[in-house]
Amino acid sequence: MSFDPDEVQSALRKAWSSSTSSQWTVDNPAAGQCNVTALPIHELFGGKLLKTPLPAGDHFYNRIGGERYDFTASQFDRPIAYMDVLTDRADAELGAAHDQLAELRAAFRVHCPHSD
Repeated sequence: MSFDPDEVQSALRKAWSSSTSSQWTVDNPAAGQCNVTALPIHELFGGKLLKTPLPAGDHFYNRIGGERYDFTASQFDRPIAYMDVLTDRADAELGAAHDQLAELRAAFRVHCPHSD
């Protein structure tokens, strides 16, 4: 599958819900979605998992093809001073409930038909 960041972002916005993050709201659909988003994007498109420590906790995102992709950056009121700390699945999974991951994987497949 080819990686189209605009298509991925659009599908994620449709896939996020209160079932994928307890912080989700209509006004801020990306809230609390960083772990649960970075993990399946890593599974589908490879690359690296990255994080940046923030006051509220670590923020997770991806590097694909040498570029940083933070599909959940819109949850924040101001730009992030990225540190791009290389991390792993086990670290990212600490903040992602299994049922939330399963829900996002399923919803993403519906909204991004080229993801299989």
